[in-house]
Amino acid sequence: MRNLRDALLNSKIYFCVLMLVAMLSTLTPLSATTAPPLTIKVVNNSSWEIRRFYLSPVDNDNWGPDQLNESSISPGATRTLNVSWDQSTVKLVAEDQDGCFMYTTVEATGNPVWTITSDTTRNCGG
Repeated sequence: MRNLRDALLNSKIYFCVLMLVAMLSTLTPLSATTAPPLTIKVVNNSSWEIRRFYLSPVDNDNWGPDQLNESSISPGATRTLNVSWDQSTVKLVAEDQDGCFMYTTVEATGNPVWTITSDTTRNCGG
């Protein structure tokens, strides 16, 4: 057995196997941290234009980047957003043309839908 081990230690095969194991151990943590895709449908049945749309963990107000990428959701329009999210719930934050914010929390599974209506409570900072 010792001769076999010594032969492997000195062979190119051992080196290749060692490198393969090293590369796989590096890739495994990277793939584990990739957030799963989530498709969110935003239906704007309000009279307000939605100018910005953010995602946030439920327990804090550190919003991510604007998901609308400098576009908007007009009254009566629907937008489907494909995002990455790695938590079980997500806070959705919409900002309208008046700078008012609307919030809701949805489960981050399946294809959540948020319908914004003119009755949706707005926070206008006052």
